[in-house]
Amino acid sequence: MDSLDLQVLSQARAWFGEGHKVWLVTVLETWGSAPRPPGALLALRDDGAVVGSVSGGCVEDDLIERVRHGERVGKPSLVTYGVTKEEAARFGLPCGGTLRLVQEPLQSGDWIDQILARTARHELVARTLDLDSGAVAVGAAARGEAFSFDGRTLRALFGPRWRLLIVGAGQLSRVLAPIAQALDFEVICCDPREEYNIGWDIPNTIFSRTMPDDLAQELKLDAHSAVVALTHDPKLDDLVLLEALKSPAFYIGALGSRGNTARRKQRLAEFDLTPAEIGRLHGPIGLHLGAKTPAEIAVSIAAEMVAVRNGVALVQKKEGSAQPPSHEAPAGAVCGV
Repeated sequence: MDSLDLQVLSQARAWFGEGHKVWLVTVLETWGSAPRPPGALLALRDDGAVVGSVSGGCVEDDLIERVRHGERVGKPSLVTYGVTKEEAARFGLPCGGTLRLVQEPLQSGDWIDQILARTARHELVARTLDLDSGAVAVGAAARGEAFSFDGRTLRALFGPRWRLLIVGAGQLSRVLAPIAQALDFEVICCDPREEYNIGWDIPNTIFSRTMPDDLAQELKLDAHSAVVALTHDPKLDDLVLLEALKSPAFYIGALGSRGNTARRKQRLAEFDLTPAEIGRLHGPIGLHLGAKTPAEIAVSIAAEMVAVRNGVALVQKKEGSAQPPSHEAPAGAVCGV
């Protein structure tokens, strides 16, 4: 499953290839409680068809009406909504929010082809747009970078800005992987067990038969990495946790009950981990949603990863479960409201 931005670009490329005029609309800046963050992307076709979102409300409707009434933007131009409280209310921007956009005509599909090809190879790439000339360039980006706009040049990122190592190729992992992909994670599944590693077929993921602790070392886990241990096998889960808990990974979780989590922590304490490092373990894994099925558990894990990524307090935890202290959101994270 592609990220939402890549879906927008893919559809824009298809429309352009069919001979339609297409415009891309990108959120540049927001003030107040604007509902979409900087970098959010929308593609608009010459007949008013649209994919993506910049506000989740009436702004899209206004952009569509402009095109249907003959507006044809010939070069990148700025559009601002919600300057007054009345206009903010009209366009569904709560609390007097203001939204600043750039609307640009799609002149070529070549740069989209580059982005789609490179992100398919799990690369993180940046697109720069010069508002004066309309020139577009595509180049490599690094984890930790964020969307930026300096008044003249827009720089937007595409590809997996985050990375998730899933240990175990069981049913829960198969459900979690595509959810994580939709959240902009590059997904790597690791399972050296022969009975599990012959059937992993989740598109656009990486599968490894390497021992998980060895793979964790190879990946050089950073502050944009998450690790979830889902095998229920201490020989695999505990080994990768020993590596992950010493790393800068922003989220580390393990499947198991509160009793199993307590016993796991006792085992980890026998190694060279400090109490603070062991305290980073999220267990039982996931937010308390009353989850029973693999799909529900996967949602609870993904929700907890997003909460930690965004620096939000974990209030939806089972009583008595391990709850690491909240940390400052990693660089590049967008805190929710």
